[in-house]
Amino acid sequence: MKIGLFFGTFNPIHVGHLTIANHLAEQSDLDQVWFVVTPHSPFKKKSTLLDDHQRLEMVYLATKDYPKLKPSNIEFNLTQPNYTINTLTHLEEKFPGHEFALIMGEDNLKSFHKWKNFEVILDRFFIYVYPRISSGTVVSVFNNNPKVIRVVSPIMELSSTFIRRAIKEGKNIKPMLPENVWHYLDEMNFYK
Repeated sequence: MKIGLFFGTFNPIHVGHLTIANHLAEQSDLDQVWFVVTPHSPFKKKSTLLDDHQRLEMVYLATKDYPKLKPSNIEFNLTQPNYTINTLTHLEEKFPGHEFALIMGEDNLKSFHKWKNFEVILDRFFIYVYPRISSGTVVSVFNNNPKVIRVVSPIMELSSTFIRRAIKEGKNIKPMLPENVWHYLDEMNFYK
């Protein structure tokens, strides 16, 4: 089975995440897409994140009606802060029958050369890149690389940061979230 790994804090997960993941699950050679909920990204402040299990619950709620989309808490028990190469190695050991690939936005590909052991990742795994509007350029080693697969997919310019800010300001962001995630956020009074 070929699994696409969509890493993120999903703080909160929104319709942009779901649209990209479902597009890849339905329109590429990936059999499933796993939302790997990151407990602590080396690039984000921990204090801005909801509890790990609350974010996992939102991913579960968002994906439960999509058989090819799965929540994953695989990083919860790894040393923090964690790096993608460690997670990939752990997944290969835990699921030897699966083939894993990374899913990332083009904005992340532009900084991928700064990731820990990016050369090893690029050597051992395919990277599915979906379009994002962003500044900067992609490092030449990733252009025309057979391991970097550029996916034609909808461009989703929606961010969790925008959603959190809008909720804090009392704006109606209901259309930007899966309905059951919106109800969960509203019920728990998150981000207000």
